[in-house]
Amino acid sequence: MSDNGRLRQILDAVPQQAPFRFIDEIIEIDRDHIVGSYMFRKDEFFYEGHFPGHPITPGVILVESMAQVAVVAFGIYLLVEERNYPLERVAEITTLFSLMENMEFLQPVLPGERVTVTGERVYFRRSSLKVNASMLKDDGTVVCRGTLTGTGVNL
Repeated sequence: MSDNGRLRQILDAVPQQAPFRFIDEIIEIDRDHIVGSYMFRKDEFFYEGHFPGHPITPGVILVESMAQVAVVAFGIYLLVEERNYPLERVAEITTLFSLMENMEFLQPVLPGERVTVTGERVYFRRSSLKVNASMLKDDGTVVCRGTLTGTGVNL
């Protein structure tokens, strides 16, 4: 299977769906890092109330986007590649967000802006993945950065 086909399979295995899916593409992935992107569309459900007349993407949504790329998608890849977990069984595991450390919000994200998320592996052990994550705009401006941890569980 081509690398693009494998990236598509990992993306398709991410359980979050519209209107709460904030990852459009996995750009690259290996055992140490992941890069993914998302375009915050002008009609996202949260802009109407955050803030009326001056919409900006809520920080919790930025963190969610980072977690979907850097913890969920990356965790799926690592399960399959390092633990030989069958991709077709990934849906049996739910990744729960378990820790956020040193998160800094440096720039707002406006409707219509595309962001790129990078996750660098700190550790992957037992059922937990810890990553140093960052989000950048297309011009390279850092939006936010911090450390995220997720734990896979069978619900």
